[in-house]
Amino acid sequence: MKKLLYIFFVCFSGVLFAQKNSNVKFAVYNNTVGTAAMFDLYKNSIEKAAVFKTKASLPSHLKKFDYLADNGLIEITFKKNAGYPDSLSLEMLNEQNNLPKGTPVFIEEYQFSDTTTLVYNEMISNIEVIDTNGQKNIHISTIRN
Repeated sequence: MKKLLYIFFVCFSGVLFAQKNSNVKFAVYNNTVGTAAMFDLYKNSIEKAAVFKTKASLPSHLKKFDYLADNGLIEITFKKNAGYPDSLSLEMLNEQNNLPKGTPVFIEEYQFSDTTTLVYNEMISNIEVIDTNGQKNIHISTIRN
């Protein structure tokens, strides 16, 4: 009985802590993922920010990011000749952390299975490699306001 209760608590705590962060809102510029909070630093360089409130309202070129649109998705357009943040691929992050390139990465508990996805460096607050059931994955926390 104790073993059964222990297994229940372990599974339940895993469900509790693996919740997607409902406070994070993702933004995309030039097929690269960032957060709305991160783009606040670039307010003067942004020409337009199109907000899509539901997955169904995403235009076809953003459908590949529909798994990030739980809280809507923002498409950023920068002014001509404006500077924008540096980016890197998730597979590069995997390699830097001695993980296979194709290992899924979690950003605020959203799973990024396509590790060729580019993300902006500036949104990253913390990177941890966490072992869950024998599978090591990168878990990224973002900068929030």
